[in-house]
Amino acid sequence: MEAASEPELWESRRMQLRSKSLYPPAVANPFVHHMRLGAWGWVRTILLGAVLVPVRVSCIAFLFIFIWPVATLATIGRPIQPAQPASNLRRKLTQPALKFLFQAVFFLVGFVVKVKGKKATREEAPILVVAPHTTFFDAIACVVAGLPSVVSASGNMRIPWVRKIILSTQPVLVTQDDPNSRKSTRKEILRRVTSRKKWPQILIFPEGVCTNRSCLVTFKLGAFSPGVPVQPVLLRYPNTVDTVTWTWQGFSALQVCMLTLSQLFTRVTVEFMPVYTPNDDEKEDPVLFANAVRINMANALGVPVTDHSYEDCKLMISAGQLQLPMEAGLVEFTKISQKLKLDWDNIHQRLDEYAAVAMASKGGKIGLEEFAGFLKLPVSKPLQQLFALFDRNNDGSIDFREYVIGLTVLCNPNNTKKILKMSFRLFDLDKDGYITEQELTSILRAAFGVPDLDASKLFREIAGQNAKYISFKTFKKFGLKHPAYAKLFSSYLDLQAAHIFSLPQAVEV
Repeated sequence: MEAASEPELWESRRMQLRSKSLYPPAVANPFVHHMRLGAWGWVRTILLGAVLVPVRVSCIAFLFIFIWPVATLATIGRPIQPAQPASNLRRKLTQPALKFLFQAVFFLVGFVVKVKGKKATREEAPILVVAPHTTFFDAIACVVAGLPSVVSASGNMRIPWVRKIILSTQPVLVTQDDPNSRKSTRKEILRRVTSRKKWPQILIFPEGVCTNRSCLVTFKLGAFSPGVPVQPVLLRYPNTVDTVTWTWQGFSALQVCMLTLSQLFTRVTVEFMPVYTPNDDEKEDPVLFANAVRINMANALGVPVTDHSYEDCKLMISAGQLQLPMEAGLVEFTKISQKLKLDWDNIHQRLDEYAAVAMASKGGKIGLEEFAGFLKLPVSKPLQQLFALFDRNNDGSIDFREYVIGLTVLCNPNNTKKILKMSFRLFDLDKDGYITEQELTSILRAAFGVPDLDASKLFREIAGQNAKYISFKTFKKFGLKHPAYAKLFSSYLDLQAAHIFSLPQAVEV
């Protein structure tokens, strides 16, 4: 075996450190909510709901008779993305009335709102960052803050009665799945907060996705790219029964509304924290700025931080479509993509591969037998060793997160190409530049200690259905597409080298 060069040793060490830093998140799934309510709790909810829901809905509907014309007055003649702020006269006529009416709406829904701290002025903090974001009821923070401009998903504009209300705040709209839209949103935020015109403060939910409040997930950078002071705002719902959480796995929006309307009251606390002014390093690096603010808010809430993001939710949806448990798609996208240099397409492709193996297994995870079947090889010591490298938490199975890390860290392309070249030479017993089925079978039987191993399926998968031999080009293409094999071949090459070095050395006379 050739000795590793110094650059290769450094690369190996770097990959080991990177692998160690990819520890599992403090919260496995922040996008699931299960409401714990006993039999008496359900009976109480149903009985109260039978009385409270009709009364509350009727009163709220009556209030919207007044909200609609005021919101129309606030938005009439205004474009969706205004270039100029609304006139002071228009705001003075509409904003106090809208704030009062929305306060009345939340009171009728049953919310008891407690406000802590003091809201900063626009001069002190042009941007308000609110977390955790768990429900559409978080709009309470907007009302308490005096109806500032909100950064809202453009999809919300398709809801007729919501459209007018959002437009009345002079919003900044973003399309989450469109990278160009996210860039435009950052530019618009920067334009407004640096303008001398009388734009209102901007309120942002930096997580960009609803969670179950068990942690703070990755903050998007829109609020932090301008490098201006921000005021963190904390939302808490200190209730015995949590009826408000609306996330990806749990109650629907209608169910959340009905359950909340069926409670006598629902407590919510809005806390304005001290303004956070970025230092010079944070002004230059929005990631550093966002993480500093997130850690401060997490400490105040007493919850951990994780690197999940909206992209994890999309992977959950894809996992469900592939007939896997939805939580199988969670990988902490922000951390995985940054540390392993992978983009959305790379990880989504890995999910398709993973699903092909995991669909038949219980719980959507890959066990040793499925792993062996996927590689079309018998369970053997080298295969068990490879499985153990993927199984980072030693629970006897490989989840999707471990699969992505394993393929990327353990089977990195630089080492894979070198291993494939050496492995091809090993399989090519007659040195004619091609591997036959007999040659492949002979080496694999020796490698795995299985005298009657049938390698025909693996040979056909590498060579093609009707091919009689494997060229190096074909072998390399297959190995790069399925790098787990390269790791297995590497184990066998190590065994071969150990065997050679253990042989008695010839004595020179």
